[in-house]
Amino acid sequence: MAPRVAICGIHIESSTFTPHMTTAADFTVLRADDLLQRYPWITHSPIPGAEHAEAVGEDLSIPLVREWSEAVEWVPVLHCGALPGGPVEPTAYSAWREEIVDGLREAGHLDGILFDIHGAMSVPGVDDAEGDLIRAIREVVGPEVMVSASMDLHGNVSRALFENCDLLTCYRMAPHEDAWICRERAARNLCELLISDSPKPHKALVHVPVLLPGEMTSTRIEPAKSLYGRIPEVEQRQGILDAAIWIGFAWADEPRNKAAIVVTGTDAHAVEEAALELGREFWKVHSDFVFVAPTDSYPSALDAAIASDKRPFLLSDSGDNPGAGGADDVTVTLAELLGRPEIQDGPVTALLASIVDPAAVAACAEVGVNGHVDIEVGGHLDSREPGPQRVVGVVENLVDDPRGGLTAVVRSGGLTVIVTTKRNQYTTNEQFHRLGMDPRDFDVVTVKIGYLEPDIFDLAADWILTLTPGGVDQDLVRLGHRRIDRPMYPFDPDMADPQLIIVTG
Repeated sequence: MAPRVAICGIHIESSTFTPHMTTAADFTVLRADDLLQRYPWITHSPIPGAEHAEAVGEDLSIPLVREWSEAVEWVPVLHCGALPGGPVEPTAYSAWREEIVDGLREAGHLDGILFDIHGAMSVPGVDDAEGDLIRAIREVVGPEVMVSASMDLHGNVSRALFENCDLLTCYRMAPHEDAWICRERAARNLCELLISDSPKPHKALVHVPVLLPGEMTSTRIEPAKSLYGRIPEVEQRQGILDAAIWIGFAWADEPRNKAAIVVTGTDAHAVEEAALELGREFWKVHSDFVFVAPTDSYPSALDAAIASDKRPFLLSDSGDNPGAGGADDVTVTLAELLGRPEIQDGPVTALLASIVDPAAVAACAEVGVNGHVDIEVGGHLDSREPGPQRVVGVVENLVDDPRGGLTAVVRSGGLTVIVTTKRNQYTTNEQFHRLGMDPRDFDVVTVKIGYLEPDIFDLAADWILTLTPGGVDQDLVRLGHRRIDRPMYPFDPDMADPQLIIVTG
């Protein structure tokens, strides 16, 4: 009989420093055939990001029909995914945990599980949510079923997660242009081991006492570029199947949050040596990480953007980045834009993408396109200063967006503000085009984002990463972590070189 492989997981990263609570309504929930349709190796579809395969050590000649996928029976259980946000409502997590456990129990005999997760989900009252979930899964399926986890490199590898998974891998690019390459690798490694009736691989975990934001660890620049660049060479060694480096998730205050290395393979000695080697290399460069772009306060960066002749000039509102868990309605940038005469009355055009406020969108919908509005915007989820802002202007468009819900485009003087019903992050040209606009038509574009995703990066004539307040503040020390393991860099900048400890399995 063909090996039977179940698919399940919950995929979200959660900031414990944002007042936003992620509810079940924020998730896309897939079951049955809808879940199977998610995966290109099952649907015989091209893999998204395949153009980056060679850069992360994969074979570029990925066929549409994968023999290893055809040789197994896929068993859909449940997958839930959401835009990063605040902690997940406990009742939602508990219900999905129970559904996954029940689904695996009812599936009958299983040989493997593809555990499709992010690795940085927080649930109030549950330390190490993914560890809790995989322990519950193991209680049902037992120790023999082979589990392969696909993760974001900003996830966390706790001891519980490591001990209960047989294979763990993560993205090798930040921005995450290889996300689907990673998922396919996790699935392929699992299936090939099952098809060949191979034993479970050896594995080794090394934690590194470093906790840094993604904006300092982009693989576009050094030292992350070279650190992650080592992985393909390590994987070519005899006895090594997979090597992975996790940065960890900086905006949650839990003991598991830290960098990690996991290596798997057939040769225990080679696996352990490679894990320690990568761990030592990570620590060797721990103080060399820098922000991916020039940084500044928002007011100063806006001065520079207005004065520049480079258009469009991009500004990242990094502290309220919904793509990392920010509430998406902190009004620091909106207030500054509204207060600038060069934008309100002068020659400079500016775009803010975006800010969530369902009530403000409803008011825009009431007057319709070309209608005049006088509304309060933002400051309702995250109430830190300066709070809600008065926006007086014209509704230029109303669009029912698949990600942001009903979305209003409001122009006030030279400022255009995108106001959404649901939290949304603008990362692609398509999202702007859906609203009938091109960001290249503006002088200054502010996006609630950290490092720029590929489309936004390509359109920027210049950009500054602004160090704004919010639930994903880049100033980690200012956030006030209290529960992470110490010493930890950068919280203890003068800490002694650690003794890296290897955990095997």
